[in-house]
Amino acid sequence: NGDVDGDLEKIEYIIQNKNYPEYSFKTNGEEHSNLEDGEFMEMVEKLKKHILRGDVFQIVPSRAYNQGFSGDEFNVYRCLRSINPSPYLFYFDYGSFKLFGSSPEAQITIKNNVANIFPIAGTFKRTGNDEEDAEQARKLEQDPKESAEHVMLVDLARNDLSRHCSGVAVKSFKEVQYYSHLIHLVSKVSGTLQENVPAFKVVADTYPAGTLSGAPKYRAMQLIDEYEGLGRNFYAGALGYMGFNDEFNHCIMIRTFMSKNNQLHYRAGAGIVADSVPENELNEVNNKIAALRRAIEMATQI
Repeated sequence: NGDVDGDLEKIEYIIQNKNYPEYSFKTNGEEHSNLEDGEFMEMVEKLKKHILRGDVFQIVPSRAYNQGFSGDEFNVYRCLRSINPSPYLFYFDYGSFKLFGSSPEAQITIKNNVANIFPIAGTFKRTGNDEEDAEQARKLEQDPKESAEHVMLVDLARNDLSRHCSGVAVKSFKEVQYYSHLIHLVSKVSGTLQENVPAFKVVADTYPAGTLSGAPKYRAMQLIDEYEGLGRNFYAGALGYMGFNDEFNHCIMIRTFMSKNNQLHYRAGAGIVADSVPENELNEVNNKIAALRRAIEMATQI
């Protein structure tokens, strides 16, 4: 017991007496974007024409942002995980760059030979009032545009899993989930891996997520490459772990920062269907980016 007590005292001392330097965080200059508001809305209109022509049914364009800074960007992550708690919280320091975020969405999970995709599509902003949020959730469930987008992406997830899985089924459909800044519609699509199909094959053939690209996926990615004007880099990629037993759990890199050369890079997108209103899609991007901007703002105050 004496040894245990001594070890506990040492641990308590280490916790209470930091032996590493702490640095503040501050922003340098203004936030910049690869697109102006009007340019983003113009892109939405052009992509709607592709939808009306039948090139795609749904597509997810995005907008990139960057913010100069000095000091310790770990403070931004500390604030982000506080104000935007999510199923996937991560901070990776790769030396020349860092990736950190608070992602709500799985890319794919595989456990006990069962693969799961959880499409998140359909987004309304939270109000901060529980009663008003409940009303917003009801409106979200009944919104024809949000429902159409969600149905398409659930169907895409079913098709993706059906390539290598049997018994593919929608286990839950259009469930309302509340996050710190947003209300989302979420479904669960599952299937059992076919015999002799490695997990990596399923992962490769379901990537990237339809919720970050569109449907049909390949043509949507071609149009995204043509219109966005800036490579996505980390955005909409996947990050997580895999096991020697074929277990797999990766999140989609949304609500995520990349820090490089004293610049924070971050991004958000919106799902476009035939009846999308460009101004509403711009608002959706701003709603999704709000938690990241708030984390940057808070980090300058600690």
